[in-house]
Amino acid sequence: MTNSSIRMTAALSAEHRARLLEIAEDVKFPEGARVFEEGRRADHFWIIRSGTITLHMPVPGRRPAVIENLGFGELVGWSWLFPPYVWQLGAEAMTPVRAQQFDALTVRMMMDADPALGSAIGQWVGRVIAHRLHAARVRLLDLYAPYGSGFTL
Repeated sequence: MTNSSIRMTAALSAEHRARLLEIAEDVKFPEGARVFEEGRRADHFWIIRSGTITLHMPVPGRRPAVIENLGFGELVGWSWLFPPYVWQLGAEAMTPVRAQQFDALTVRMMMDADPALGSAIGQWVGRVIAHRLHAARVRLLDLYAPYGSGFTL
């Protein structure tokens, strides 16, 4: 699965994209801005229009492990969809970023009101989660697995 296959433009129909974009708010993050922190309330998500956001995972006693760099068209944040609505990773703008911001509660209400939209968004976010889980596993093995330990993907 490539990043392009999980972008909103590839994952959602034109009708569903249009419905979501009706509620989007254009936002900017300066380089170095913390977009969200692990453990905090997940009440928004974003689609990157330009720039790069890095997802990271805190590692006790070490610097945070960079899991993935996200760019144009990619979803930033999925924790907004599942109770208890708390971020599972952290995110930081590595360059100036322009993005479309979505209010999580509004989107969840739209999903509840329109099962087809809800199913499409759920499948899209599920593919993103699968991709990010794989990326996290690969990155953590790269950083911390002993050489020759027998770990394979």
